[in-house]
Amino acid sequence: MNKLFKNISAISGLTILLVQVILIATGTGAMHMSPLQVLAILLHRAGINMPVVYEENMEGVLWMIRLPRVILGVLIGAGLGVAGASLQGLFRNPLADPGLIGISSGASMAAVVMIIIQGSFPVFQSIPLLNFYSLNFAAFAGAIITTLFIFSVARSGGQAVISTMLLAGIAVRALCESVTGLMTYVANNEQLRSITFWSLGSLGGASWTTVMGVTPFILIPVMLLPRLAPAINLLALGEREAMHSGVKVSQLKVQLVILATMAVAAGVAVAGIIGFIGLIVPHIVRQFTGPDYRILIPGAALSGAVLLTIADLVCRTIIAPAELPVGIITAVIGAPFFIWLIVKEKKTIPA
Repeated sequence: MNKLFKNISAISGLTILLVQVILIATGTGAMHMSPLQVLAILLHRAGINMPVVYEENMEGVLWMIRLPRVILGVLIGAGLGVAGASLQGLFRNPLADPGLIGISSGASMAAVVMIIIQGSFPVFQSIPLLNFYSLNFAAFAGAIITTLFIFSVARSGGQAVISTMLLAGIAVRALCESVTGLMTYVANNEQLRSITFWSLGSLGGASWTTVMGVTPFILIPVMLLPRLAPAINLLALGEREAMHSGVKVSQLKVQLVILATMAVAAGVAVAGIIGFIGLIVPHIVRQFTGPDYRILIPGAALSGAVLLTIADLVCRTIIAPAELPVGIITAVIGAPFFIWLIVKEKKTIPA
C-alpha cells in the first residue's frame, strides 16, 4: 500500500510539475506573461473568461509562437523518455539509450545528405514547403530504415539476438557517422551552418504544422509502451524466465524496437539530434519509483517532457535575443550524469 501511494504521488507530482513548467515556459520571453495570464488566455479560447488583465497582442504571441514550441518540446521530451526507458528494459542495460541501435545516427546521416541535395537543386529553394518537409521525411526515413536493417542483421532463427543487435548498431552508427562526416566536408558555408544547427538540435522551427505532424508518431508509442510494461518487467528476469511466464519474447522485442524508433525518429525529424534525454530521464525516475516499468515508463514520459521544456527555456533566454541549440543544454546536463552512471556501474562490478 505504501509503495502504491508512493508511485501515485510520484506520477501526480510529475504531472503538476509539468503543468507548472508549461505555464512558466509559455509566459517567458521578450514579452513576459505571468502564469495567470497564460492560463487566462488558454481558457479564453475554451470560452472561459478569467478576471485577469492581459494585452491583446499577448494572445497572438502565445498561440502563434510560444505554445507550439512548448507543446513540441513536451511531445519530443515524452517520446525520448519512453523510448529510453523501454530500450533500457529491452537490453537490460541502464546505459542503453536510443542512439545505441543507430536510430539517431541514421536520422542524422539522412538529414545531412538531404541538406546537401537541397543546396544542389534550386527547386527546393523555390518551394519552401518542399524544402522543409523533405528534410523531415529524410530524417524520419533514415531512422526507420537504419533500425530495420540492424534488426534484420540481428535476427537468427526467427529471433532477434540482443548482443548481435548491439554490435550491428555500433557498426552501422560508425558507418552513418562517416557518411555524415563526408557530407560535412563537401558542404559549402551555408550548408555547413544548416548541418551544424540541425545536428545540435533546436525547437526553433516549431509551428502548429510540425506539432500536428509529429503528434501521432509520438502519442502512439507513449500510449502503447506502458501496456507492454508487465512484459518488460518479466523480461528483466531473463529471456528464458520471461518465456516460461508466457511472454512472447520475440514479438515483444519487435514491438519495443518499432515503438521506440517511431518516437525518436519523429522527434529527430523536426528538431534534430537531442541527446541524453533518453539516457538520464529513466534513471531520474527510477530513483523515486523503483524499477517497475508500469510506473517507470509513464514517469519517464512526464520527466522527459519537463526536462526538455526546461532545457529549451534556458537555451532561448540565457543569451537572449539569440538562442543556443537545445542539444548543447541537454549535453551539459547529460554528460556529467552519464559519467556518474559509469562510475556507479563500475562500483557494482566485483573485482
